[in-house]
Amino acid sequence: MPPSDTETTKADEREVIIRASDVTVRFGSKTILEGLSLDVRRGEILGFVGASGTGKSVLLRTILGLNQKQSGTIEVFGIDYERADEVERLSVEQRWGVLFQQGALFSSLTVLENIQVPMREYLDISPKLMEELARLKIDLVGLAPDAAEKYPSELSGGMIKRAALARALALDPDIVFLDEPTSGLDPIGAADFDELIMTLRDTLGLTVYMVTHDLDSLFQACDRIAVLGKKKVLVEGPLQTMLDNDDPWVKSYFHGKRARYVVPKEDNPYYDGNE
Repeated sequence: MPPSDTETTKADEREVIIRASDVTVRFGSKTILEGLSLDVRRGEILGFVGASGTGKSVLLRTILGLNQKQSGTIEVFGIDYERADEVERLSVEQRWGVLFQQGALFSSLTVLENIQVPMREYLDISPKLMEELARLKIDLVGLAPDAAEKYPSELSGGMIKRAALARALALDPDIVFLDEPTSGLDPIGAADFDELIMTLRDTLGLTVYMVTHDLDSLFQACDRIAVLGKKKVLVEGPLQTMLDNDDPWVKSYFHGKRARYVVPKEDNPYYDGNE
């Protein structure tokens, strides 16, 4: 259900932990993002949506410092990552986790070893403690204990997503970035994954930045949605803001034939009287 006006007001008062201001990204002569601004608030699940090729993953990778921007600023936890020194960068990197679209697990490592990769890079702990923590993450994402010794080639699509999420949670981050987390999953598996994300947000206090095309995820899991188009954020806000927006693409996306939110005909401003 969309948040109430009271819930929206409370959300607006939350701390901003990612702030993109007037960001422009070009690849050669092609401008992908131009003058884009977006805030992500602590404790929310933000769904980031847009037509294919508009730059959703480009912005995600730019926030992570994997793409170079031409202008603007991006602050994460109040730190401008691009201008930060090595110590500041490490402090930021340990507070985020990333689930890439295809999981990006190392094929030569077991699930347990994959989850331990960030721990080995950033933590100075014993192998025994590292294994215990990794097994806790496996349990946290709903995988069976015996998944620890399996290789990615032995996992189903849903298990790969959960294993990759466990790795994203390895350092107990404050924010997780999810790039198309339900792509390739059947409807039941996708719904279960959405439930898992909402549960983890509520129990761990996570902030979730989710790039997605999945209408069910947008309608069921997201507190707020941001729509990318024309190289910037066209509209942002709770679900009702999307439903009320007159932009042709937004209107088509949220009121089209595949829309998940059923609006009574008499309350639907886009109902034209035809069945």
